[in-house]
Amino acid sequence: MPTIQKSLRMPEEIIKEIEALSRDSAMDFTAAVNELLEEALKMHRCPGVVFTEGTSGKRARVAGAGIEVWEVIAAYKSVGEDFKRLKKTYHWLTDQQLKSAIGYYRLYPEEIDTIISENEGLTHKEIQRKYPFLSAGKQ
Repeated sequence: MPTIQKSLRMPEEIIKEIEALSRDSAMDFTAAVNELLEEALKMHRCPGVVFTEGTSGKRARVAGAGIEVWEVIAAYKSVGEDFKRLKKTYHWLTDQQLKSAIGYYRLYPEEIDTIISENEGLTHKEIQRKYPFLSAGKQ
């Protein structure tokens, strides 16, 4: 994606927070700011979706549930995009939480479809190689 240089004034406290974040995550300042802005815009467009670190990096999750958006969408697709059946599958999530995940998918389908494809392509052997702790102690 092409970039454009803009001058921006920010409060000193925000600058310090971003500098600390960029040091902790081994990102340069610009990359940290871009990631934060992208996440903020996505959360603004999709209330009910948050971004948190997981074993596979930072991903969109359903707020208050911890479940990743791609997991809800994979289930949604598997039930023929039937909202009532999705509600039965994730009976502990509210209608709004499910609608937030679906709304996020409608805005960012490529992101979610890529994650779903990557997960569908995993073999048992690859999972053991990537996440050996899942089978530790089992022979």
